[in-house]
Amino acid sequence: MKKLLLGSLVVIFFFFIAITHTSAQEGNKINSKYDFIPGEEIIFFDDFSQAEIGDFPYGWNTNASGEIVTTNIQPGKWLRFSTATTQTAIWTDELLNLPENYTIEFDIIPIEWDQGTDYNGPDYVGYSFRLMKSINKDSYDWGMSGEGGFLLSYNYGNPNYRSYINDYNGELYDINGSYEKEGVTQKKDNKYHIAIWVQKARVRVYQDETKIFDVIKAFPKQPFKIDRIRFELGSALVSNIRIATGLPDMRNKLLNEGKLVSYGVYFDVNKDVVKTESFATLKEIAQVLKDNPNVKIKIVGHTDSDGDDKSNLDLSKRRAASVKNYLVKNFSIDGTRIETDGKGESDPIANNDSSVNKAKNRRVEFIKL
Repeated sequence: MKKLLLGSLVVIFFFFIAITHTSAQEGNKINSKYDFIPGEEIIFFDDFSQAEIGDFPYGWNTNASGEIVTTNIQPGKWLRFSTATTQTAIWTDELLNLPENYTIEFDIIPIEWDQGTDYNGPDYVGYSFRLMKSINKDSYDWGMSGEGGFLLSYNYGNPNYRSYINDYNGELYDINGSYEKEGVTQKKDNKYHIAIWVQKARVRVYQDETKIFDVIKAFPKQPFKIDRIRFELGSALVSNIRIATGLPDMRNKLLNEGKLVSYGVYFDVNKDVVKTESFATLKEIAQVLKDNPNVKIKIVGHTDSDGDDKSNLDLSKRRAASVKNYLVKNFSIDGTRIETDGKGESDPIANNDSSVNKAKNRRVEFIKL
């Protein structure tokens, strides 16, 4: 839920070293070392579109305060939470059945603490997000904070992590760190995209297009299955929470199976501009095309059933064309090798009856011709 702050010369120099490309569509810098690719099978998604304004959303639980709101900062519905003590949180009600490898993403907007106190000052930005292994289904596990987990926290807008196991062969396991480089401090009322990539013991964390943590042995005790996510100790708006499994085999899907269904191409609601978080996915697809210069593809956009048919059809076509332009301009792919089309909501792969299924239907397909 945020834009990278590129105001200082130090940050500009950092991104120059990281090798950047200019997006003709967004006018932003794209970090070419951004390597996050979301899982291909969506197993959890909540954009709170099914919840009523002012209500607490179904599927979540809390002993703090939270409600669904809208904001002029960003479109859509958001869960506004306020958890100012170490004994309050908002968590997923049902336990999650997560495999060894998965990705978690969400958009977040830090807001001013609403606790009737200015203890931390009016511009204080802080909250925490926890992946945890619960002690039991009905416990929100304060005190021990579950059997273990991974905590991403922002204190005065600066990211920190803690990885812990509360009982590792009878001993505590606890490591932590902070991101020391400039350019990622979160500010109040700005949107940031957080992505977390778990591969067995390894945990990588990204804020927008910057990798902020890469913890090789976050969970040395294997297997260690996370089963709950939790927001705590702060105030923020959160939405578009997505958990997916399975690293997509793009080369095999496109070249051998003839069709790649991608959830790694991002757009804002009702927009057709490719977001910079799409870079790693499209870079992989571009590499397949470069390695196979005789292959031609068709890019097809798809939407869910929200909105009217005509608008969805137009949006899907514009999004497909936008993806083509991104490949041409950022990776020098010959545009004559790419056709585009859009199906709107006419070709769903799941019923449009839940947030998860609607997320599955919002996709971009790459078809070998």
